[in-house]
Amino acid sequence: MSYENALEAARFAQARSKLKPVLGMILGSGLGDLAAEIQDAVAIPYAEIPHFARSTVAGHAGRLLLGTLEGVPVVAMQGRFHMYEGYDPATITLPVRVMHLLGASTLIVSNAAGGVNPAYQPGHFMLLRDHIFFPGMAGFSPLVGPHDERLGARFLAVSKAYDASLRSLAHEVARDHSELTLHEGVYTMVAGPNFETAAELTFLRMIGTD
Repeated sequence: MSYENALEAARFAQARSKLKPVLGMILGSGLGDLAAEIQDAVAIPYAEIPHFARSTVAGHAGRLLLGTLEGVPVVAMQGRFHMYEGYDPATITLPVRVMHLLGASTLIVSNAAGGVNPAYQPGHFMLLRDHIFFPGMAGFSPLVGPHDERLGARFLAVSKAYDASLRSLAHEVARDHSELTLHEGVYTMVAGPNFETAAELTFLRMIGTD
């Protein structure tokens, strides 16, 4: 997926909305309804956007939204794509590159994930402090392939991928909502779509997955 592909998709979105977002959001499972809170939203079906894949998972609406949320200009994915749907990493991450070209400098990503840490219970929230990217470690990374410096550095340092100030702000908000349980930990990506075996879960716990 080339820089030209990302630029074509971004220009298509810009033709539908003149909004310049500062925040990008990927609304995962269970948070698609947050899209209804975006004011003056322009909704663009993925099927209309050049080079965008199609979301085939139930509950993923498959729309790119541009509007304002609490006064902040945002661009949001209502549903996303997955490797287990047959898409390669470059295709899956194209929308993030498009969000950046549209102006977003901060990205908030959400999803529903299984808890490996025994202290975690269904309904708990976890902020990502760090991650283990198994597909990437095996060579299935969106950065693999010919390099185009317009898309960023060839060798990225990702040891501080998750902004400490934003995590601190999230903890402050959680303290005002006693009904929420918020953890901070390490997220591990596995390709799916199958659930893990008992042996795999033991391994994930051993290497520090929460």
